[in-house]
Amino acid sequence: MTDKYAVIGNPIKHSKSPFIHAEFAKQSQLDIEYTAIEVPVDSLASSLQQLRDILKLKGINITVPFKEQAWALADSLSDRAQRAGAINTVIFENDGTMHGDNTDGIGLCRDLENHHISLKGKRILLIGAGGAARGVVAPLMTYQPAELFVANRTASKASQLADLFSDLGVIKGGGFTDVSGHFDIIINATAASLQGEVPDLPDSIFTSQSCCYDMMYAERDTAFIKWAKQHKVSQTIDGLGMLVEQAAEAFYLWRQIRPDTQAVLQQLRENMKSG
Repeated sequence: MTDKYAVIGNPIKHSKSPFIHAEFAKQSQLDIEYTAIEVPVDSLASSLQQLRDILKLKGINITVPFKEQAWALADSLSDRAQRAGAINTVIFENDGTMHGDNTDGIGLCRDLENHHISLKGKRILLIGAGGAARGVVAPLMTYQPAELFVANRTASKASQLADLFSDLGVIKGGGFTDVSGHFDIIINATAASLQGEVPDLPDSIFTSQSCCYDMMYAERDTAFIKWAKQHKVSQTIDGLGMLVEQAAEAFYLWRQIRPDTQAVLQQLRENMKSG
């Protein structure tokens, strides 16, 4: 019997998740159907019920704009999801309850590892203080960086986020004008780069040894990646690998199998190049 899964969001038609999970299922020789379902923005609770009770899904991934809302509706949460304040993965348990998890942070950290980026003892700049940023703070801090600075256009949001995780290590927050010194790793957790915008930060944040990571991705370099390259940093990475790695962690939660992510990432890149 085919086990059914889906990704929900609004809009959702451009999602790469069905392709990724179809590849994981092929590798694992599992009979799985994974679809993309657009859910009306004002009816998440009833939609979740239908997905579980009528469509009989085993689990779902959740994307924009439902991650925070779904977190509030879950019957139980993993520790990392509890701290993230958002979920991107749901397991529909046999007793009908909904367990929420967040694999975004581990997806980012695994992709950094795949690129041989060490976080221990490093200064990290995290740009943005929304849901995407909040989901990655705790996983980043498990690698024991020297300092994590959260920078946001609205300084108070960054300070609040830093305070929320202050028990995990040296985490500071502030506005763009509060950023000083250079950073080993600079991570963009805002969607601004997809609109062609870059943050108003001083050039001094970059060195020739800096690694710049954009959690967004596009067919061509994002505005953030272009900006980093102009400053001759040592490495620039987009968020496509993070997308595949967070999907792999979700697949593991559902099936207890770890798929080969690099083969799928390579295929995705080729697909994007060929349009």
